[in-house]
Amino acid sequence: MTLEEKINNSKTTIFKAVFPNTTNHYDTLFGGTAMQLMDETAFITATRFSRQPMVTVSSDRIDFKKPIPAGTIVELAGRVTYLGNTSIKVRVDIFIEQMYEDRREKAVSGEFTFVAIDENKKPTQIL
Repeated sequence: MTLEEKINNSKTTIFKAVFPNTTNHYDTLFGGTAMQLMDETAFITATRFSRQPMVTVSSDRIDFKKPIPAGTIVELAGRVTYLGNTSIKVRVDIFIEQMYEDRREKAVSGEFTFVAIDENKKPTQIL
């Protein structure tokens, strides 16, 4: 399998409904909850790419461009953007969809770096 095929096969898309228990006093998704969902999506993407144990080592610039209101559907889309010897970078975008309208817009984007680890939790080469 080529690198491009491996990257395409590891793309991950997750959909969630935004319920009131995940929103703040402005009735929008908590930023920390959005970051947690993004990290989870990035982890799944990195693991699907490498099929090795992976850990998050950093998150790079997360841009919150639009608030995510309660009562919407969010799509989290993760894709590998960089491959090193032991590390992978994954970009995650969150898109908002209105439940009863055919409209979709980007709300948040960020990049996460993961490192492959061995049985001793030490960095290991990505195979």
